[in-house]
Amino acid sequence: MDTQVKLQAIIDNIEKVMIGKRHIAELSVVALLGQGHVLLEDVPGVGKTMMVRSLAKSVGATFKRIQFTPDLLPSDVLGVSIYNPKDMAFEFRPGPIMGNIVLADEINRTSPKTQAALLEGMEEAAVTVDGETIEIPKPFFVMATQNPIEYEGTYPLPEAQLDRFLLKLKMGYPDILDEIEVLRRAESTKPIETLTSVVTLEELIHLQQQVKEIHVDDLVKQYIVTLAQATREHPYVYLGASPRGSIALMKAAQAYTLLKGRTFVTPDDIQYLAPFVFSHRLILKPEARYDNVSAEDIVGRIVLNTAVPTRKSEAL
Repeated sequence: MDTQVKLQAIIDNIEKVMIGKRHIAELSVVALLGQGHVLLEDVPGVGKTMMVRSLAKSVGATFKRIQFTPDLLPSDVLGVSIYNPKDMAFEFRPGPIMGNIVLADEINRTSPKTQAALLEGMEEAAVTVDGETIEIPKPFFVMATQNPIEYEGTYPLPEAQLDRFLLKLKMGYPDILDEIEVLRRAESTKPIETLTSVVTLEELIHLQQQVKEIHVDDLVKQYIVTLAQATREHPYVYLGASPRGSIALMKAAQAYTLLKGRTFVTPDDIQYLAPFVFSHRLILKPEARYDNVSAEDIVGRIVLNTAVPTRKSEAL
């Protein structure tokens, strides 16, 4: 199978379980290809867990699930060294982070210390246990979920940790026809149980390498930086997108371009992805809340009002 056939097969496979959420499936694959991670924020029962499980099954990856609770310890995530009296040595027992695709369910329900343990692994693709650095198997992808409604007993992620996620997605409720189809498929069986892998892990790793070959013109890089600068200067924004955010947008665009079967990134790709990459990286001033303006609104307006460079002479 060529690249396009493989990528579309993954998305089509996910759609067997996730009805009417093709754009979420596509963006999840974009994050996986770009070797980033996803924060999925939505109410319970809309299929967040099914999305991650179907993605893992589609690529033949090992799937691990961590249910975050207030009493969860970092060792419950990373693993722990246990003394083996037979060998008179410590043995490392890996935690659930040692998987290819990890669901961090309700990440905002655990303490900042445990959140930091997970996010360290996400950033470094390795964990440190008893002073020893242990690499996480590749490919490695985390999809963390959080409920935006219930705040009692939660520990909201600090902005510095939110910055570790490539994309922030919201699934939303299905429309009427899609929800009827969900009921029809769930009537006699669980669709997730019928899924089989459509690509291998080796093929996925090769696809991730192909992302790095996608060309990003200097004009497009200038456009990315211009958008990032605009978030820092917006009157409603206290702290705008960092250079890490600019890099994230470029990497996401490269992955999205590969998904769409092109060899170079266009400004349209940047415009589409900017709200998913930048919104969770902004810290808004109190005036924005008073005026009922969200980070997504701000990024959308910035994209709408920022001129797209069209001539080579405009490159910096």
